[in-house]
Amino acid sequence: MVSQVPHGENGMTVSSRVQASLPDMPAAMVKIAEVLLETPSAPIELSITELAERAGTSAATVTRFCRVIGYSGYTQFRVGVASDIGRGDAHESWRADIGREFHPEDTPREVVRTLLNEHVRAIETTARLVDLDDVQSVSRAIATCRHLDIYGIGGSGVMAEELQARLYRIGVSAHYWQEVHGGLTSAALQTKNSVAIGISNSGRTDETIQMLSQAASAGAFTIAITHESTSPLADVADVTIGTAAPDPYLQPDDLSAKHSQLMVLDLLYLLVAQETFADTATRLAASAMAVSGHRRPQRPKRKNDRPTLRIKEPTE
Repeated sequence: MVSQVPHGENGMTVSSRVQASLPDMPAAMVKIAEVLLETPSAPIELSITELAERAGTSAATVTRFCRVIGYSGYTQFRVGVASDIGRGDAHESWRADIGREFHPEDTPREVVRTLLNEHVRAIETTARLVDLDDVQSVSRAIATCRHLDIYGIGGSGVMAEELQARLYRIGVSAHYWQEVHGGLTSAALQTKNSVAIGISNSGRTDETIQMLSQAASAGAFTIAITHESTSPLADVADVTIGTAAPDPYLQPDDLSAKHSQLMVLDLLYLLVAQETFADTATRLAASAMAVSGHRRPQRPKRKNDRPTLRIKEPTE
């Protein structure tokens, strides 16, 4: 039996706890220990499932490993790792949370140049990845469907809400779901005349996979928007629309991922609008008129008005 390191033992880093328990660990836990000793920041960057996959073991074994070295679960273990990194090496903590592409001493010009390069790269890569025939068939299905469900969690949920708002304005009966119980209920009510979209940067978000899978089982035409074409989300979709993979050296990686997703959502919106051009024009005009009374008129520019701050594109 593996002896546990006491939870309240002070002064022990995660690495020292792992080293202390290593001689008594079973083979499956040794694999996890080897990953952690080689890459101490791995738990900060990986989910429990991803860490298990990297170590060639199961999520349940990772949980048991955490308890063996003195943590009640993976969340507490990650906090311990983050705390160790923060105490031991401020630069390593910076690299884990901000990314290797940015440095604490960078000038604002250097920061904006890096951001610009990464975001442009993400959009250009997404444009090359997109299969226009697939996107065209998806837009036609959306334009003629009885109902559209859009699923997303966290940052991808914001993207789901954005797509729903745009499509609803041009007459598409759509609903977005960021909560799995409501999403599963809606997914179960879909039919062969429905369309369902799951948005997940990694394609491995369990809740999104569950909702899209339920919609597929109900007969809906399903679409995955993800950068991972071999992910579990892509496996349950009829069509997968690819986005650019985030740069592993840029954190948080969802900065560029959001622009990739928005590129695809904009494309879908515009193609659906083309499919229903006459009706779309009427609905956009009607909705613009409905809210026009809530917009203040633009006042004339005066001589003493302060100029708007403009950031010039960085140059070498």
